[in-house]
Amino acid sequence: MPEDSKQFEIVREFEVDATPEEVWEAVTHGTGGYLWPMEPPEPRTGGRGPFGSTVTVWDPPHRYVNRVEDAEGISQQTLNQLDHTIEPRDGGRRAWVRYVHSGIFVDDWDNQYDGASRHTDFYLHTLREYLTHFAPRPVAFATVNGPEASTADGAFTAVTAALGLPPDAAAGDRVSVGGPGGRVLEAVLDYRDPYFVGLRTDDALIRFFGRDHWGAPVGISVHDFAPDVDPKANESAWQEWLDGVYA
Repeated sequence: MPEDSKQFEIVREFEVDATPEEVWEAVTHGTGGYLWPMEPPEPRTGGRGPFGSTVTVWDPPHRYVNRVEDAEGISQQTLNQLDHTIEPRDGGRRAWVRYVHSGIFVDDWDNQYDGASRHTDFYLHTLREYLTHFAPRPVAFATVNGPEASTADGAFTAVTAALGLPPDAAAGDRVSVGGPGGRVLEAVLDYRDPYFVGLRTDDALIRFFGRDHWGAPVGISVHDFAPDVDPKANESAWQEWLDGVYA
């Protein structure tokens, strides 16, 4: 193992207005609704999980763990494990979730850990939004990255300016923002900090990632639950919008 390798562990706990079965379905089969589409795991301990992982615990709807080890490194890691524990609350009408992401980073540990930790908060928030407002509707997923100019430190502020978000707009506020093709989108601003912005429309979760903080391009993901939506059209529209921000 390289000398600068170091273990990490990111632990989060939360409750959500969804049954344990609904949470289980989301984290095993519905990942496109809040994260990105992944091949569902084989439903057994020892089965194949996403991204070459192995299912090490399969106990529906209570616990699901997958683990991948690669001595050559996987995205600046040699070990990655995702552990989901789900328990009923309020007679099974709600669920408590404990999520543990652990592994070994092999390079730039502080930056990698900071990025992973902050992304975890945003992704788990999006999971709760999906479970509360959209599950189990089918999703059309699209994601785009900005050009090289969007990797510059501070580049994310151009996105919030292009959206037209008021400086004092906070999570929970209703906002009108500028979208692709000059369209005005009516949405709830469901998440906002210096690193991420989340918008929830009647039919979609639109997520903006300020990855310039970690030297990567600014990104956008669209989880669209409208019937008969074309994800490629969403991708093209938002790519044009994002490229235009940094033109």
